[in-house]
Amino acid sequence: MDLVTSDGGIEHVVDTDRYPLADQPGRSALVARARRELRGTGCCVLPDFVRPELRETLRLESGQLADRAYHHVETVNVYNTEPDPTLPPGHPARTTMERGNAFVARDEIPERFVVHRLYASPLFRRLVADCFGRSEVHELADPLSGLVLNVVSPGRSHPWHFDVNELTVSMLTQGSEGGGVFEYCPNIRTAQEENVDDVRAVLDGRDSHPVRRLTLRPGDLQLFLGRYSLHRVTPVRGTTSRHSAIFAYSERPGVVGTIARTRQLFGRVAEQHLAAADRAVRVDQLMD
Repeated sequence: MDLVTSDGGIEHVVDTDRYPLADQPGRSALVARARRELRGTGCCVLPDFVRPELRETLRLESGQLADRAYHHVETVNVYNTEPDPTLPPGHPARTTMERGNAFVARDEIPERFVVHRLYASPLFRRLVADCFGRSEVHELADPLSGLVLNVVSPGRSHPWHFDVNELTVSMLTQGSEGGGVFEYCPNIRTAQEENVDDVRAVLDGRDSHPVRRLTLRPGDLQLFLGRYSLHRVTPVRGTTSRHSAIFAYSERPGVVGTIARTRQLFGRVAEQHLAAADRAVRVDQLMD
């Protein structure tokens, strides 16, 4: 059953005329389009997925949350791994960048907020699974990283990286005055091959692998294969921060983040992370 608040169910959040959530005319065409775009470029954007009259609500709610973000500027590589001096000098893992974006954890996001209502909706989750061509997807069992708000303040960026999750769902809730552009390199690696030469070329600014740029607006839903597509948010300019909600799902139930990655993003861990530390299961053997 969908989470219902005083202003109605999830159908009052999503523009269901354009994006049918239930089994109704137009849904199969929507799913087919999403799958086609994900196969082709690893990314699909559904413009104005949230009803236009709720854009201001998205902005206000994310603005209320932004001060709760864990800020920790650090030096990272594209894999978010520890330095490894045994790697050859030209390996992309040895190129470091400054990560200045911050995250608000799920336990800081009220259930009544629009992004939380979307994340917890079985109808929304069913649509996500169908668009990615999965039999089902599950909310993470992780109390912190299942749903997060990504905050990129003026002068900061989210540098080139790969996602830990294979499936990435996100929504811009507040755009910046300048910069803050989402850039990505479609399918630059696979579950079997790192393709380090192509990754190296992007980091060096060479154009041997295409870099795509997206113009996103608040309320647009982005479906993305971020595990295999190198991506970043360019430095934010002006006086307004860039806010985006990230909805994390998994094909397996019970998924919890690692202690190291969770502490890196939120500055803390929960009992669930400690309990899951000895039973972590990987879906591939990529660097991360």
